[in-house]
Amino acid sequence: MKEEIRRLLREKNGVLLAHNYQPAEIQDVADWCGDSLELSMKAAQSDADLLVFCGVHFMAETAAILCPDKAVLLPRLDAGCPMAGMITPRQLEARKQTLPGIPVVTYVNSPAAVKALSTVCCTSANAVQVVESLHVPEVLMTPDRNLARYVASRTKTRVHFWDGCCPIHDAIRATDVHQAKNAHPQAIVMAHPECRMEVLELADQVLSTSGMLRFAKASNHREFIVGTETGLLHSLRKENPGKTFYPLSDRMLCPDMKKIALADVLHCLKTLQGRVRVPEDIRKSALGAVQRMLKVTG
Repeated sequence: MKEEIRRLLREKNGVLLAHNYQPAEIQDVADWCGDSLELSMKAAQSDADLLVFCGVHFMAETAAILCPDKAVLLPRLDAGCPMAGMITPRQLEARKQTLPGIPVVTYVNSPAAVKALSTVCCTSANAVQVVESLHVPEVLMTPDRNLARYVASRTKTRVHFWDGCCPIHDAIRATDVHQAKNAHPQAIVMAHPECRMEVLELADQVLSTSGMLRFAKASNHREFIVGTETGLLHSLRKENPGKTFYPLSDRMLCPDMKKIALADVLHCLKTLQGRVRVPEDIRKSALGAVQRMLKVTG
């Protein structure tokens, strides 16, 4: 199947993008692995006509926002993100009316139509920088309350937060960190900012998925406890064969991120089914929010 997937990608001038949380066999056949925005930006710079995005729906939407001249396919259209499902454009409009004039900073893990109503987007890696770049006393951050609380702890800006979260990261508690540390006392704890503050306060490093990959590669430490979805362990181990990585908890497994199989990718390439489109008015407004972020972060 891997050989056939690669043949069809060449034939159709396509690239296969795989998020860091995808199953190992998907990551291994992909052209690029990374976080959602990073992958979409790479795709935008490529000369490919077809993008097959192995991730969840909002990620394919982001690729469609940044790559209007390319066809974007999601091999499983039912692969969604619970966090992105916790906010709708109508709900955001209503909340904005209660906070008139306050900028809206929206995490990229959100629907395109929500990005379109936002002042600026952010990632887990640049959220603090984006908030501080606005030079305002207050912001509304959507949709992740844990990321918003983390940002609030790192800035003097008052942060109003949306009551959404990633259920996988949010389920982890301080007791899980203590148990992992007791089991692996020499290991450095890396935690994703989608985790609760009680977890982040016990971590040695608070990092995005790409940040974890960079930190682990550059670090002199030999053992790491990884506080994010277990799919990242594959890339960490692949890139650092002399180092050891332990999951913070075996419960950190996202069912939606594990929906896509090689057979789905192959079927998608054969039939060109699973097209993800973003209406042009929404795409342009959402693109503006992403571009404002990129002006801040480069």
